[in-house]
Amino acid sequence: MSVALSHASFGSGPPLLILHGLFGSHGNWAAVARRLGEWRTVYVLDLRNHGASPWDDRMDYPAMAEDVAAFVADHGIARPAILGHSMGGKVAMTLALADPALLERLVVVDIAPVARRPTHLEEAEAMRSIDLTKVTRRGDADAQMRLRIEDPAVRAFLLQNLVAGSQGMHWRLNLEAIVANMAELAGFPAFPPGTAYRGSTLVVRGANSAYIRDADRPAFAQLFPDYRLVTIEGAGHWLHAERFEEFLAAVTPFLR
Repeated sequence: MSVALSHASFGSGPPLLILHGLFGSHGNWAAVARRLGEWRTVYVLDLRNHGASPWDDRMDYPAMAEDVAAFVADHGIARPAILGHSMGGKVAMTLALADPALLERLVVVDIAPVARRPTHLEEAEAMRSIDLTKVTRRGDADAQMRLRIEDPAVRAFLLQNLVAGSQGMHWRLNLEAIVANMAELAGFPAFPPGTAYRGSTLVVRGANSAYIRDADRPAFAQLFPDYRLVTIEGAGHWLHAERFEEFLAAVTPFLR
C-alpha cells in the first residue's frame, strides 16, 4: 500500500519532482526548487517516514517508488522529470526501471544503483539516544548529540527534524523504521536481466564524494544506457548546497 506524500510546489511549466535523501525533507531543496520553478512546476516531496509524510514500517525502494507513482497519478501529473538525491536518487532510479514510461527524464544526484555497506546507523542511533524529556529547544538536543557526532554541520542537518508539538519536542522522522530498514536503504533492488531505463539520464556527482565511484559506471551504463556523468569540483555529497550555482548550471540545460 502506498502512502500519500506531503509536498511543496513552486513555479509553473513542465512538471519536475524532487526527492530528498535520508534524514532530509522537502525544505532541504526549496532554494533549488525556487530557481528551477522559473520554468518548471516543481513538486518537492517528503518521502515516507520523513517530513510531514505518513509513517510506515515498510521502507524499501519498491515501496517508496510506488508512493511517488501514486503521487503522480493522484495529482494528474503527465510524464514528469524526476530528480533524486542520495536515497531519493535510488527511489527515482527504482521508479524509472520499474515504470520507464512514467518519466520524461531522470536526474540522479550523487548516488549509484549499487549496494553499499550501511553507513548511517550512527546518525540514527545518535538521534534515538537523545532524552527528549530534557529538551526544550534544539540547542539542548545539540548538546546531547555532540557526545556522539562531532561535526556541527551534520548535527545541524539532523536536528532540522526535531520539532515542537503539543507534547513537547519530537522527531518528525520514523527513526525506528529507518533503523530497522537500514540494510534495505543501503542496497538497491534486483531487476530482471535486460531491464533498463532508456530515457535521457543525467548523473551529477561531487568530486569530493565517494557515493559515485568510477567503478560504478558500468552499473549506470547497463541500467541507464543513455546517461551522462557530470562531476562538480570542490563539492561533496551535499553538492546542491555546497556548490549551489555550479549545481544549477549542471542540471538546468538538461532539464530545460
